[in-house]
Amino acid sequence: MLMETHPNLSVCKLKHEKLASREVVASNSKMIEVVASMARGPVFLTGELLECLITFTNPMSHLSTSASSEMLAWASAQIHCQFHASESRVALPSQGNKQDVQAESDTVLIPSRGERGQCILDTPPKILFCDLRLDPGESKTYSYSEVVPSDGPPSFRGQAVKYVYKLTIGCQRVNSPIKLLRVPFRVLVLHGMSEPHFLQDEEVAPSNPFLDEEEGSSNRRDGSLLEKALDMLMATTSRRSPHLFNITNSRGKVAKFCIFKSVYRIGEDIIGTFTFSEGEIPCLQYSVSLQSEEEVNSMYQRKPAPPLSVTSHGRHLESCLHTASSHFSLPIPLNVTPGFSTDIITLRWRLHFEFVTSREPVESPTVLQNQSEVTIWTGADHVDVDTFSWDLPIKVLPTNPALAAYVSQFTGTNSINI
Repeated sequence: MLMETHPNLSVCKLKHEKLASREVVASNSKMIEVVASMARGPVFLTGELLECLITFTNPMSHLSTSASSEMLAWASAQIHCQFHASESRVALPSQGNKQDVQAESDTVLIPSRGERGQCILDTPPKILFCDLRLDPGESKTYSYSEVVPSDGPPSFRGQAVKYVYKLTIGCQRVNSPIKLLRVPFRVLVLHGMSEPHFLQDEEVAPSNPFLDEEEGSSNRRDGSLLEKALDMLMATTSRRSPHLFNITNSRGKVAKFCIFKSVYRIGEDIIGTFTFSEGEIPCLQYSVSLQSEEEVNSMYQRKPAPPLSVTSHGRHLESCLHTASSHFSLPIPLNVTPGFSTDIITLRWRLHFEFVTSREPVESPTVLQNQSEVTIWTGADHVDVDTFSWDLPIKVLPTNPALAAYVSQFTGTNSINI
């Protein structure tokens, strides 16, 4: 039996012409249940192996005693990434009036049929089977595996663009349209996995004395990419190098700020401290916001739309008058997209600070040492203030896909009746 990996899977005729002459048109009560499930979860790193179990079942009918065998001509699966751009923000190059002639045919496998935007990345389709017959109550499970392309963008739903990944399973009965089962999943991108300085770590890894040299070398080369990625993430985000900043305005020094590192994983807490006792200008209030900047690259900007979109993902607000020191902790949500860059957009991260300072000195309340009466201190009715802001860039990297799967909007499982 010859099976070709080709988008036009209707060429998988085999014995279908003979079968078609004998095939009885299925009634509405006949169907095959198809269930696809990603056992490890719906989040993957680029370059990682995606595995999915696809089960085909001919359910036993309890309403009819004339249950019969069901036949599928073929089934295949492939990964694809859909790209969608906001027409009000992004000006894409003209595609001309080219049309896909095959797109009008419902017997040609086009994984992105009916999807918004355009397919910018896909893997070759893999045929799961040809000519599958299932008796009543019988089911068969097939395993699909494919490496998530390492040259693609991460999953992202921004204000200007969207990148959405899906695993699409195409199934077809004889002389019937193709049915598509889609399982969406999330992709994280970790840059630097192929850099020489990281790959050299394998050469100094301890070897297994029970394997011969050639086999041991092969196992080290084929080691888990996920383990390498997690080691790289841990090494990169565990380095602590405190950064000190003097916060000043036009009138003088307000405070000293300390942050312990500038590179974080999604899911981590960003911790910073303020020392106001060293300031000359009274600070009444400060706020810190975790923000992402989505910038459309200049050649794709739609004028007069703003090229930069800012989204806040958390905020800490605190009153700090007469406070010697203070700190904040901002968690990075697990469902956000780490920083990345494509030809069209760049996503960056920053901490946005806002300070409210007094123009005049504010005397602190005094309490006499031997005072026995209760003293109530109230703030001034009117205070002349200045406000100013400051942005501190930070880097946000991915995390363990299994951890990100806990908050994923996807389940990694989907089903369809054919």
